[in-house]
Amino acid sequence: MADEPSVARPRSSHRRPDSHDASKTSLDCLVNVDPNATFPAAAATGNDDHHDDDVKNAAALLSPPAQDRSADTDEVAAPTLNIFQRFLTVWVLLAMVIGVLVGYYIPDVPKALDKATVADVSIPIAVLLWGIILPMMLQIDFAALRNVLRLPKAIVLTTLVNYAIQPFTMYLLAWLFFKVIFASYLGTTRANEYLVGSLLLGGAPCTAMVFVWSTLMHGDAAYTLAQVAVNDLVLLVLYSPTVKLLAGTADIPLPWATLLASVGFFVLIPLVLGVAIRAALMHTASGRTWLETKLIPWLNSLSAVFLVLMVVLLFMTQATAVTTKIIDILVIAVPLTLQTVLIWGITYAAALWLRIPYEVAGPATLIACSNFFEMAVAVAVALYGPASGAALATVVGVLIEVPLMLALVAVNNRTRGVFDRRCAVVVQDGEHVE
Repeated sequence: MADEPSVARPRSSHRRPDSHDASKTSLDCLVNVDPNATFPAAAATGNDDHHDDDVKNAAALLSPPAQDRSADTDEVAAPTLNIFQRFLTVWVLLAMVIGVLVGYYIPDVPKALDKATVADVSIPIAVLLWGIILPMMLQIDFAALRNVLRLPKAIVLTTLVNYAIQPFTMYLLAWLFFKVIFASYLGTTRANEYLVGSLLLGGAPCTAMVFVWSTLMHGDAAYTLAQVAVNDLVLLVLYSPTVKLLAGTADIPLPWATLLASVGFFVLIPLVLGVAIRAALMHTASGRTWLETKLIPWLNSLSAVFLVLMVVLLFMTQATAVTTKIIDILVIAVPLTLQTVLIWGITYAAALWLRIPYEVAGPATLIACSNFFEMAVAVAVALYGPASGAALATVVGVLIEVPLMLALVAVNNRTRGVFDRRCAVVVQDGEHVE
């Protein structure tokens, strides 16, 4: 992986190692590095006198020169952001307002768009969704996924949280709030609709917005791409049966045909398209250059536009509900917010315990707790219609996701030093000492 942290200094409460002790610094927190490997500085001689240089070279190879790796700094310096990333909250809020205004005052527009469907799947939503995630698919080299096995802790942790924990905690929180605490207010029908909408969100880990969050945290791009690739592949297999299982426990109908068709439209098609385009262009040097310097940057710019248009479209379809069901929106937001913070906290604590470096742990916590809300909304609309309670629940997920993710990014950046110190392990007499 590309951007792993350099060897951090041990805590000041311990003895500062001399030049020989530095050679014993543990590389457990570094990705893709063999502590016994010979680096260029000593390759010619293999002399033990060059062992100190080996460690320094390992750190230099793993640390991008533009970043400040000072162990004395607990916070991450602000990264260079484009105008979309810098004002992300503003664009999303504007898109929400525009969508509600159009849907409320020009209702014929969302009605016309609702008719553009194939197998109950919204074509406008599908096209926008493809535009959002295709640039990410083009950047994934699935042949390189074997590289994650060199240090699989982050991949395994995030995947387990995404598929073995998150759907079930979402179900429990949604059931508690919709079927118990607010049961008398919501009634059976609305409670079931909001519950299934929450399940559609909780079962779909984020794949589209994670690169924004990773950039904001100076995240490891190689890890982020690998995790997204794993998520997409696992999503194809587990999303439908997991959501179907949990909905069935609450006696909520969930048609297999529409559910599987939605996953095919919103994940499989752009995945196959991205793999095919990348494979065709990577055969030649000129094709690779055009892909990496022209096509992907251009599509990345368009994906920002598609995201804003997607939010406009989603809030157009829910304009009436947004303006008339304020209490319902607040009720839905409570378990969704608790779920996000809970999953973030679980992943954060586990990453610390596993000594995963910040450049990987930061993105991992956000990938684990965020949702593929674009697909969740699309599936809810396909299954139950744009005016359904399930669709409203997924749209509330959109409403809270961006500001909540930005807040968690800020927390991660401010506590970066916790990860750096946790990874600053010195081996003395064969024992790890913090």
